[in-house]
Amino acid sequence: MLGIIGAMEIEVATLIDAMEISKKETKAGMTFCCGKIEGKDVVVVKSGVGKVNAAMCTQILIDDFDVDAVVNTGVAGSLNNDIDICDVVVSTKAQQHDMDVTALGYDRGIIPDMEKSVFEADSKLIDLAKKSAKDAGLDINVFEGKVLSGDQFIGTEEAKNFLKKEFAGDCAEMEGAAIAHTASLNGVPFIVIRAISDKADGGAEMDYPTFEKKAAKNSISLMKQIIKNY
Repeated sequence: MLGIIGAMEIEVATLIDAMEISKKETKAGMTFCCGKIEGKDVVVVKSGVGKVNAAMCTQILIDDFDVDAVVNTGVAGSLNNDIDICDVVVSTKAQQHDMDVTALGYDRGIIPDMEKSVFEADSKLIDLAKKSAKDAGLDINVFEGKVLSGDQFIGTEEAKNFLKKEFAGDCAEMEGAAIAHTASLNGVPFIVIRAISDKADGGAEMDYPTFEKKAAKNSISLMKQIIKNY
């Protein structure tokens, strides 16, 4: 069974509408919709925004719904000038950019007492996402890249440049690395798929509300094809 997480209603509503729902369960304030899309067993859930919500949601999917893979779908800000608004980033790896224990001698982004702080996406899911993007026939560019997550909206050129320089990230959002972290600790394959809603710079406040719906539509279209091919 495939577990699918989106932080916001706009990121999951179309998927839920396309489901043959067999049951709904509410846990920790989240509604987990179980059923079929394209004949495949899925659980779709809106986690809410931020890393804590995302991590908690992922653990519930694994513990209570026994998913064999987790996909995070949604929108993000681009950190890479080659990746434009409405393009899609398929994660190769994910890291929390706001983990900061530099005062104790750790590099920024490193989680103390953890074997790893950068979490690599499943190679088979990456290949599946790339194939699905071609099959879906979307008129967009699809990039493989590093996803950065933190509990903040990146909306200045200064913050964007810092993240690009410090972490070599390709896009920034608020949940993916927490999902990656949780899935990895549980030995469950994961991937983060993000459509670009803004350039994470001085124009982000204007770009995000303008392009959020279109970016989310691209992410959903790709997600439907991934389910079909899964």
